[in-house]
Amino acid sequence: MNKTRYLWLCLLLALSLRGVCFAQSSEASDTSENDPDHAVKVADDVLWRLELGDIAEVRTFRYTGAPRSAKSKNPMILYAYSFIPKNLDRSKKHPLIVLVHGGVHSNFMTGGPANAANIVRELIEEGYAVVAPDYRGSTGYGAVYQKAIDYGGRENDDALGARAWMLERYPFLDASRVGIMGWSHGGMIALFNVLLSPEAYACAYAGEPVSDLLERKKYVKALPQTIAESGGDAADDAEYRRRSPVTWAAKLEKPLLVHGNTSDETVRVAEVQSLIDALTAARRKFEYKIYDAAPGGHHFNRIDTRLARDSRAEIYRFLRKYLQPVGR
Repeated sequence: MNKTRYLWLCLLLALSLRGVCFAQSSEASDTSENDPDHAVKVADDVLWRLELGDIAEVRTFRYTGAPRSAKSKNPMILYAYSFIPKNLDRSKKHPLIVLVHGGVHSNFMTGGPANAANIVRELIEEGYAVVAPDYRGSTGYGAVYQKAIDYGGRENDDALGARAWMLERYPFLDASRVGIMGWSHGGMIALFNVLLSPEAYACAYAGEPVSDLLERKKYVKALPQTIAESGGDAADDAEYRRRSPVTWAAKLEKPLLVHGNTSDETVRVAEVQSLIDALTAARRKFEYKIYDAAPGGHHFNRIDTRLARDSRAEIYRFLRKYLQPVGR
């Protein structure tokens, strides 16, 4: 059976099973069998296994996090992906990468300019287990899940919870050798995690990270709506600061690498520079590099150009230094 035919058979089966599962969900408000984002998500779940099944055990899992809001009591059910290298010697301890997707309302997908499948493959080849949370606010799980966004808030705990789940589930993972990385909004979550939960991470990488929401509000017209969804319509400048990694820069304790690009229109370099200035003013030790008009803009070091590969090689050298994957 050729690969294309196998893909279509898997997709049809997945659509049938997922439709039944969601229709029978006890959370009727989350039913999403008619949600086009859910259909795309189901198809992409098949692609993850086709893309990486040769070198990794690819699984989805569900775990719980903080309630949707202060008025809720029940923990929220969250979703994530795990990737365990097939050639891992489970008699030894190994490092873990928490890989956080970007986008205010997006999800962890194989393709597009974020090039996640290729990046996960590279991380697996480096010797890492990988967990990728689809934190609250992600698409593909129904309208209620998407509207549960807590930008700069509980979403940070969702990434931390995915880390905890992996360490509990897989005893061969080393809790002292966990790194977190992400780009854009994912970089923002990576920053919050390493700044506010330094005991959980050995190092962090933030690529073109959303860093300063007051600066960002100057050029992103949709940001007030995002903050209103997360913190209420009455959000003031103090709320923007509370939800900005730059506010917490002085708390940095662990190694951090930051990248920016002067031609990035999605996270402008002034926002990244604000983070760099705050870390410098607080006399924190960190590494950074601002690329000058690197082709690819916001996705310059996630695509397949020579410059992108060289930049990712720099990231992997940084991670290797602190996480020490076996055999590297």
